Amino acid sequence: MAAVAGPQTPQRQLPGGFINTPAPAPSIFAPQAAQLRQNQQPAAPTNNNAARSSAPQLSPVDRAARTINETLRQEQNFPELEKYVVQGMSGEYELPTNPAWLPYQKLRMYDLPTSIIEQANQTVGGLQMGVMPGLSHCWAVMDNCLYLWDYTVNNPELIGYEENPHSITAVKLVKPKPGVFVKEITHVIVVATSDTMLLLGVSTQTTQTGAKTVALYNTRMWIHTKGLNVRQIEASNKTGRIFFLDAGSEDIYEFQYQQEEGWFRGKCARICHTSSGYDFVPPPMKAVSSLFVSGQGHKRLQRLVLDDSRDLLYTLSDTSEIKVWLVKDKIKLGLFRALGGLLQNLGHFTGPTDLLYSRDVRLIDLSVITATEGGKLNVMATTNTGCRLYLSAMRSYNNLADAQNPPSSMQVLHVRFPPKDPNAVPQQQQQQSGSTAMTPYSGSQQSGTDTSSRALSPTDSAYRLPPGYFMAFQPQNMQQGRRERVFCAAPDFARLKNAQQGSSNVSSGFVEFGQWIDLPSGHSTVALITPDFAASSTPVGYGNEMAVQFDHPSAEIAIMTADGVQTIRRRRLVDVFASMMRYASTDEEGRDGDIKRFVRTYGRGETAATALAVACGQGMDVTSESRVTAITDPEVVEGARKAFIDHGGKPEYNANAVVDRNAEPIDSVRPSPRHEGLALYVSRLVRSIWITCIMRVEIQPGVPPTLAPTVELEKLRSVQRDLNTLSDFLSRNKPFIEGLAGPQALGRPSTRQEEIALHGEHRAMNSLVQLINSIVEGISFVLVLFDERLEDILAVLPEDSRRRARDLTFEQLFISAPGRELAKELVKAIVNRNIANGSNVDTVAEALRRRCGSFCSADDVVIFKAQEQVKRASEAGGQSETGRVLLNESQRLFQKVAGSLTGEHMIWAVSQYLGMSFYAGAVQLCLVVAQKRDRARRAATWLRDGSPEGDARQSDFEKRKFCYDLVFAAIEALERETDAAALQHADGQSTLAARRRSEAYDIIDSSSDTVFQTCLYDWYTSKGQADKLLEVRTPYVLDYLTRRSATDRAHADLLWRYYAHNNDFLAAAATQLELAKGGFALALEERIGYLSRARTNASTRSSSTSALLDSGRQNKQQLLREISDLLDVAMLQDDILQRMKSDLRLTGQRRAIVLETLESSQGILDVGELFNQFSDQAGYHDINLCIFRVADHRNPADVERSWEDLIRSEHNRALAEKGGPEPWERIGMKVQEMGRKLDLDEAIFPVRTLVRKLEVYSLEGHERAPPANWAVQVLMACGVPAAGVLAELEQLFYANEAPFVGQRAKRGLAGGMVEVCRRWVGESERAGERMVCGSEEGAGMVRDCLGSLLRGSRDLDDRGRREAEEVLRVMEGLR
Repeated sequence: MAAVAGPQTPQRQLPGGFINTPAPAPSIFAPQAAQLRQNQQPAAPTNNNAARSSAPQLSPVDRAARTINETLRQEQNFPELEKYVVQGMSGEYELPTNPAWLPYQKLRMYDLPTSIIEQANQTVGGLQMGVMPGLSHCWAVMDNCLYLWDYTVNNPELIGYEENPHSITAVKLVKPKPGVFVKEITHVIVVATSDTMLLLGVSTQTTQTGAKTVALYNTRMWIHTKGLNVRQIEASNKTGRIFFLDAGSEDIYEFQYQQEEGWFRGKCARICHTSSGYDFVPPPMKAVSSLFVSGQGHKRLQRLVLDDSRDLLYTLSDTSEIKVWLVKDKIKLGLFRALGGLLQNLGHFTGPTDLLYSRDVRLIDLSVITATEGGKLNVMATTNTGCRLYLSAMRSYNNLADAQNPPSSMQVLHVRFPPKDPNAVPQQQQQQSGSTAMTPYSGSQQSGTDTSSRALSPTDSAYRLPPGYFMAFQPQNMQQGRRERVFCAAPDFARLKNAQQGSSNVSSGFVEFGQWIDLPSGHSTVALITPDFAASSTPVGYGNEMAVQFDHPSAEIAIMTADGVQTIRRRRLVDVFASMMRYASTDEEGRDGDIKRFVRTYGRGETAATALAVACGQGMDVTSESRVTAITDPEVVEGARKAFIDHGGKPEYNANAVVDRNAEPIDSVRPSPRHEGLALYVSRLVRSIWITCIMRVEIQPGVPPTLAPTVELEKLRSVQRDLNTLSDFLSRNKPFIEGLAGPQALGRPSTRQEEIALHGEHRAMNSLVQLINSIVEGISFVLVLFDERLEDILAVLPEDSRRRARDLTFEQLFISAPGRELAKELVKAIVNRNIANGSNVDTVAEALRRRCGSFCSADDVVIFKAQEQVKRASEAGGQSETGRVLLNESQRLFQKVAGSLTGEHMIWAVSQYLGMSFYAGAVQLCLVVAQKRDRARRAATWLRDGSPEGDARQSDFEKRKFCYDLVFAAIEALERETDAAALQHADGQSTLAARRRSEAYDIIDSSSDTVFQTCLYDWYTSKGQADKLLEVRTPYVLDYLTRRSATDRAHADLLWRYYAHNNDFLAAAATQLELAKGGFALALEERIGYLSRARTNASTRSSSTSALLDSGRQNKQQLLREISDLLDVAMLQDDILQRMKSDLRLTGQRRAIVLETLESSQGILDVGELFNQFSDQAGYHDINLCIFRVADHRNPADVERSWEDLIRSEHNRALAEKGGPEPWERIGMKVQEMGRKLDLDEAIFPVRTLVRKLEVYSLEGHERAPPANWAVQVLMACGVPAAGVLAELEQLFYANEAPFVGQRAKRGLAGGMVEVCRRWVGESERAGERMVCGSEEGAGMVRDCLGSLLRGSRDLDDRGRREAEEVLRVMEGLR
């Protein structure tokens, strides 16, 4: 703009540039003004207490759950098989002499049925027998007959298959291929004879006593096997494929069967997968040729095993050659290795030993190690000397092998030697070692491995069962007087776990417990009766026997002997500990020594967990009646209790190890091993259900989907019983257990560190106790849930709740708030369903509360009763007297448990109340619940602090807001009903609708809840009903409007309207003044409007005293003065704005910025800024003069210069405008305009200066000169007193100063003086004044002036003389 307007006037500080009034008090709009001017968001007030309180704090149950999850994670990290079966050799065994430490127990001997013995005596081809563990049956083959019987019952019924005409050579129970048979056929018996191989279908049923009954069905599926000597049959549990061997060759056959016949084959077929030329000879020719060919020229397969996890098949020949086959559609050979090739690289770590390198050493058996159990280890081969060779079949680059990645190499990774031969130990040493509980074996080598032990020579068969149970069978030895026996060994898994947690190498913990068990006669087969062991689905954690000892049944193994079935049982660690308590060592230390050895071997944590389990009755033992029962002997339980208490260790706290100094010291406490043991025991009890979904969907053809428990209910009851037993144990022994003893234990610590450690221990132990109670109640809830028809219960829930219920896990139910809330929804659905079915709510709710109190508490019972009252009121009619009584009772019950009402409860109750026009009850209930949800009134402080985002108190406000929204819904419903109904009867009485309205609004208006009142007023405003606030007579309205007006213009408008409505005009004016001064984005015109109304209100007599003014900030006069001054400044700013809008010099972006600054963005500017930045730079000299007046700027030089510039600018504008008024006319009009604006202020409208400036202008040689006496006429028209003008003219006339010298100038001044006198006298005459010119002094001044002029000869022209004389004559006539 300066470039257009000409040279810029140097900017200067304007003296007196601010309004000369007392300093204004801080405005309520100051924060908003600062925000708009600085474009910054106001900082939220910090609340250290709130921030500190918002830090996440773990609840006891959450803390215990975190411990359980960490314990489960550690249990899952049990070392995989390759961690302790490493490359090399081993042979460390524990051969206990104390029966308490034996790894196995003889369980029971099931004799053969008498009928089988009688039938066997009549057979020709001998007797073959075996066990079918999946059916709990045994089978016996005598010639061409097959018999089955349940070996677990006395005098069992025989099930026979006698239709076969050929002698039976092999029998195998397998799982059928999916989809081939009907679902009732659960198993298939493969029967191989000398002529055919056939399939018998097996269906089973379980009786009430738990026994299984078996029925056989002829499937009419068979193949020819004539010419083959089938001795071994194996089948895949994954695919159902059946493979078998010919005892006289190396051929592998498959019995293929399918449901329907194909184009090129029938339902059954025999496939030979090997490629030997001998296979192509027809079976009859094979039989004949075998008579002429020596058997030494052919290898024969004697063992076949399947690995379903890798789709591999292993065979062992009579020459100790192992072959690996790939199981695909066709069986293909992967690789083969002879025993010599496997052993050639072992000498560097085994040394020379006859157990491996002797000429008569051969392999007798293979046992598969699945991929689930071991990644690199594939199979274990056993020699006839009792050595175990762990074989690894790998692909190149150390990749794992399977059918899709055929192995390229096989090698022995580990050799496990037999235990030391007891016969090689001197008798004295053997007796001496009998005094200890465990006799650790140590061979002649430093490693403890005896590579020359003949303890297992000869071994005629061996088996390995997961996760590492080993059984080596030795034949009868008449020389030693020994019957057939089996060496049973098992890894000490607890020691492996302790070695992993310690610093020692895990492989050093590979020690096996072993024992010999005598058998009554020779054995034929070995089978695992219990389900296959698997503590995990991955190699890591697979062998953790301790983790599942309370979850899975202890492994039981059946050995088929000639006399019957001998069962043995694997003893768990808890059983060993219980027996150790019962059968203490006979040395000096006794039981205490056993416990100490147990601690040294397995660690204190495992010791505490095991002792706690025994104390809770988990220990099992085999009785004299060959039954497995719990050990409940008082001395055993008491010994375990003392071990848990005395050997549980102590918590640890090391202040020097604390890294975070801001953390609580208690968080750095490491709980005691006793706490670890308790966590271990609890985690092992719940591990099978912890992350499992509660329910599953069962889909069956033809029926709707049903919901069933994922975990068997009996299993849940078992876990619950064990936890209840544990809880009772902890409760009984609370005074003796450190961490549970309570306040009485606080006096025990002697140091501060011990005190902190004890506090940490107490917190950890107490958290576990609370979690136990939570789990017990959670299981009770699940049992209650499945007592009902679950599909009907879920049907009444919302879709989201149904989905969450189907996905709910036990862990979420036990510990998470959403899970427990969902459980409460289910409880409510159960109660509602029972009520709908006619059940009494008290009976149902009390039963639920008794079984699962935390899910159905006493408050829940009250809620159910209240809901029942509402339903009864609905049935009775909400408008009836009975209905109203029931509604009031329901409201009372709801308010009694207001703190426990959920959002769903509130929505349901309010909707019911509104449906029955119970508006007052709905409002009152919502307000009571809102108070209960925020008893500390944190929401009110949050509002008072400006509602900062992210503050922890905001959640408390949201809880209240939910209740208030329901109140607003009730108000809307009330308004709809009352608007449509009459409020008065014809007799003037209030109608029912009017009474309901009055009751509801009485509760609303009388509420002392400031948060509610705030939300209510906000709601009124949002609904466009802000005018309702003007009629409210509560003390909260003013406070609300005052707070809201600081940030919202609409509320600020409502505030001054509220003041004015209540006749507090002075406060209304003050509010309007603040609005005009505040930082809201207002147009200048709006600010002027506020100031104008403020001046009106400030001038009006107020009937009340404003609290704002009572504070002493200002009085009425000061307020009015401030308003007037600010209005003057605003008017000047508006003048500048309007002038700028029409100023053509202001263009482009600068124009937009200037107009925006003046109009809205900066509010009302200071007069100094208006002068320096706008009017002076733009050359608006008339506005400059107005600014001088408003600013009380009285510098004569500035005023004179501004007048001079104004006259010159007006003259130039007149010349620039063609066809406009003459320059002198324009100047005259401007001077008159300024006179009116400036009220002839002597300082800003100086008569002397103006007389001189105008007379000078008249004398200048303008093209269009002004008329005679123009200056006098202009000033007189402005209302300047004649005396003043006359005095100034006289001074100029007689001063003889340039330019008023010369006849022309003198005559001009003289003519002006005559004109002033004429006008003065004329006005006096017209006014009828008693004295001419108002006074004698004025009259004398005129006479003297005119007389002086008339005496002069050249001062007046002829016209001037005549006018002067005429004036004097008039004056004479008026005297």
